[in-house]
Amino acid sequence: MKTLKELLQIQSISGDESEMKAYLHNYVMKRKHDWKVAPEIFSGDEFHECLLLKFGKPRTAVFAHIDTIGFMARYENQLIPVGGPEIIEGTVLIGKDEMGPIRCKLLCRDDQLYHDFARPIQRGTRLSFEQNIKIDNNYIEAAYLDNRLGVYNALKLCETIENGWVIFSTYEEHGGGSIPFLLKFIQKSAPIRKALISDITWVTDGIHHGEGVVISLRDKFIPRKAFLDKVVNLAKKSGIPYQLEVEAIGGSDGREIQFSPYAIDWCFIGAPEDNVHSPNEKVALQDLEAMIDLYRFLLANL
Repeated sequence: MKTLKELLQIQSISGDESEMKAYLHNYVMKRKHDWKVAPEIFSGDEFHECLLLKFGKPRTAVFAHIDTIGFMARYENQLIPVGGPEIIEGTVLIGKDEMGPIRCKLLCRDDQLYHDFARPIQRGTRLSFEQNIKIDNNYIEAAYLDNRLGVYNALKLCETIENGWVIFSTYEEHGGGSIPFLLKFIQKSAPIRKALISDITWVTDGIHHGEGVVISLRDKFIPRKAFLDKVVNLAKKSGIPYQLEVEAIGGSDGREIQFSPYAIDWCFIGAPEDNVHSPNEKVALQDLEAMIDLYRFLLANL
């Protein structure tokens, strides 16, 4: 869990993912020669804070977004949400500006959000939930399991993958925007026809802790059934526990893949969590294990 704990401590609110990108790049450079296949690495200003890893001869790409929800300082102690954070009065927020570190509480007054920091916070400063990681034999509870667990799953996949892209994307929590230029590059350099979205979904009336990784048959958007059938059939063959999700709301990097000019099939596969977008997101460890196992099986067989 050392790597996961490190991921959970890094601030990476949408639009300011540079610290997370630096961590991932350093992680890959240190470990790539110990993996089954050493990847070709693509990063730099032309990719913003995204990181692309190309293994062998790709047939499939895995996308994991590295950004999180949070808040941004405005004027007169006001805060504006970034993405869709759960608004809970008194939640502790952290960050830093040019004057130093920040730790304050979230306040709600007349439908406006404020902070109680002792001095003005520089405009545009991003604040995130203070981290409080709890792990027992059954569950992990922390802020930003969405999508640190998706990133962790992608890193674990890198250890065994022989052919495929592993893509760490940005902006997903606040409207997206990185997938179009990433797909353009991928399709020019080593094109793919299949994509898996390594992200975290919800515990609902039909999805439960401890019953396996979730294969999403639809959220607000609907993937192609022929591809979903192939994924589900492989999941059955694997013997790895899974659940099937059908929802009418929600979205992911899969939306931008579906809206792209490329005929790429996609499927969202991830562990379910409680307390979504709050400081206390909760995921069953056995569901995370099933997520890692299923991704390894699918990448070898899709």
